[in-house]
Amino acid sequence: MIIVQIAPEIGPGTGVGAVAHALEREWRALGHDVRRFTLDDAGAGRLPVPGPGVRGKLALAARVVWFSTVGTARARRLLRGLPDARSVCHNDVLAGDLYVNHGNLHAAMRSRGHYLGRMLRNPMHLFVWARDRHRYRSSAHRLVVNLSERERTSLLDTYRVTPPTTTIGNGVDLERFRPATADERRAARSAAGIADGARVVAFVGHEYGRKGLDVLLEAMGRVRTPHVLLVAGGDPGMVTGARALATQLGVADRVVFQGTVADARPALAAADVLCLPSSYEAHALVVLEALACGLPVVATPVGAAPELVDGTNGVLVERDAVAVAAGLDAVAALDPAAAAAHARATAERFSWREVALRYLDALARARPETAPAAAR
Repeated sequence: MIIVQIAPEIGPGTGVGAVAHALEREWRALGHDVRRFTLDDAGAGRLPVPGPGVRGKLALAARVVWFSTVGTARARRLLRGLPDARSVCHNDVLAGDLYVNHGNLHAAMRSRGHYLGRMLRNPMHLFVWARDRHRYRSSAHRLVVNLSERERTSLLDTYRVTPPTTTIGNGVDLERFRPATADERRAARSAAGIADGARVVAFVGHEYGRKGLDVLLEAMGRVRTPHVLLVAGGDPGMVTGARALATQLGVADRVVFQGTVADARPALAAADVLCLPSSYEAHALVVLEALACGLPVVATPVGAAPELVDGTNGVLVERDAVAVAAGLDAVAALDPAAAAAHARATAERFSWREVALRYLDALARARPETAPAAAR
């Protein structure tokens, strides 16, 4: 079977590109011919590269608009030339048999309050809203894949009329993300400048506001069990602002900022618990990755977290400093070996191979006319 994946970028790491990369790897291992359509294929190679500051945001906006418009036209042309191929779109482009809903902008903006102001302050939000309104009310896709049941409900509440929908959660690479050895843990802590005996809470993410770093910093001043906070992610400007807030809250001496990281595994290896008090998530990959590493999780009940965190492998909390601090204290009271075992067992139910097989089933349902005779 030929499968075309459409995404701005595809490769290991985090985010949408990592999901596409994991699916690509599994499908190829199963013998399928997997091809890509990315920003480079859409002719966007000469556009500026996104980065920090206003220029970086403008560069990102240019890429989103290009991939949504020029990318759509070129992807449709490519797919017309491959009539028997099946296709999966992950972002921006209005083409593909399956569209993977990696996030609902409307829901994300509402979750943080001041919805109208947030939408009007950034013209890109209005563009994405209009594009996705057309996406879900047109025949651009045959089937929409949501990453959690909550996200499926949110999508239907937002757009009312959509193509048929299904739910397939993200997976995790169980070999790449595994409990750290004692030596790996010591090395990760040494590299971060953290004492071996400290209790460490990790925060991993590049969107401090949505993912609630400010709430976690305030919680650091309220926990009964002393913790060191290790923050992996964020550009220099974000780190500067968060460090100033940590100083204002009187917890700066217990916070380590690593800035942008290419690999989350060292931060997870150094940690005893992951905390992610997000206002909105479609399906945070890092929650599954932490569980696979044997780390209990303190998270807000958004995205797939309620389907993963069950009290034995972490706790769900409200998005305020008092509740987050209580959650960190509750996890600190768990038996470490039992919590680690429960965390790993949860992650083992979500291998990428199982997820890839579910996508193949969804593709067969979306395009039954292209299925091989033996599979019908």
